[in-house]
Amino acid sequence: MSANISTGSLLNYSIADSPLRPPIRVAAVGAAVVLTAVSAQFTFPMPFTGVPFVLTPFVVLLSGAALGSRLGAITAALYLLAGVAGAPVFAPSATLPGGVLRLFGPTGGYLMAYPLAAFATGWLAERGWDRRYITSVGAMFIGLMIIFLGGVSWLTTIRHSVPMAIAEGFLPFIPYDIAKVLVAAMILPRAWQVLGRPR
Repeated sequence: MSANISTGSLLNYSIADSPLRPPIRVAAVGAAVVLTAVSAQFTFPMPFTGVPFVLTPFVVLLSGAALGSRLGAITAALYLLAGVAGAPVFAPSATLPGGVLRLFGPTGGYLMAYPLAAFATGWLAERGWDRRYITSVGAMFIGLMIIFLGGVSWLTTIRHSVPMAIAEGFLPFIPYDIAKVLVAAMILPRAWQVLGRPR
């Protein structure tokens, strides 16, 4: 096989369809969990909201698209389990406790939506949405909306106000998360190149 594989050929290939051996799949999931945890450390508070900016959705959506629905969801679930067990994988916070209690804070809805968002993005990728840049963006936007739906729904139960939950948990993040999705869709072919190549 030639070492030089064009981007076009990569766009006709999904890692979800790759004949990766189980040890490689385990390593890929492990690496994705680590990347998710690392991305959570790149965070800063947003004004007028208790929900901080984090890079975690970027990695969650990219993992779903690159690994496929099942492995993407497993990756996100393992990340959550590590955080619930007390590992310092969630975004640092001076006011929110770690461990399982983090799921009951303002960011709990977003966190709990990660496995479903990764699954949905991967499911669409497995059905060809990852073969064009614009449809890759579309698949990741659907995954992103699942994350926002989970986050805003949970915030609504805390704030007892849908408009307040939307103002705190959705509107401030729109431009940042659009940028995340656009970049993630650009990186996706490179993820395939690292994880596996077509025969």
